[in-house]
Amino acid sequence: MDINKLSSKIIGAAIEVHKTLGPGLLESAYEECLCHELNRNNLSFERQKALPIVYKGKRPDCGYKLDIVVENTIVLELKSCKQIEPIHKAQLLTYLKLSDLTLGLLLNFRVSVMRDGIVRIVNRLKE
Repeated sequence: MDINKLSSKIIGAAIEVHKTLGPGLLESAYEECLCHELNRNNLSFERQKALPIVYKGKRPDCGYKLDIVVENTIVLELKSCKQIEPIHKAQLLTYLKLSDLTLGLLLNFRVSVMRDGIVRIVNRLKE
């Protein structure tokens, strides 16, 4: 599937979750419900996907987890915070670089209108 069409389907699923639940819940609730919507849309995904760190040929015991990876293509980083900060964008960009993926969506569910909580991040090194 085209990455832009896939991205649109994911955003539609996030909007559906937000429309149904509203703002103010924990990230874990949004993650569970978003995964339900992704499943309903016949999209494959992995939750809490391990992201090992390799530093100068060593693998320190400090790996991270990606919230959701859809179709082995798009990283979803879920938030439920007052506002998206530059560090959140930097975090997702780092995840993209480490996972060797191109596109990430930062989805903040603590907004009145979901479209205001969506940030698209592109790993320019992959283009």
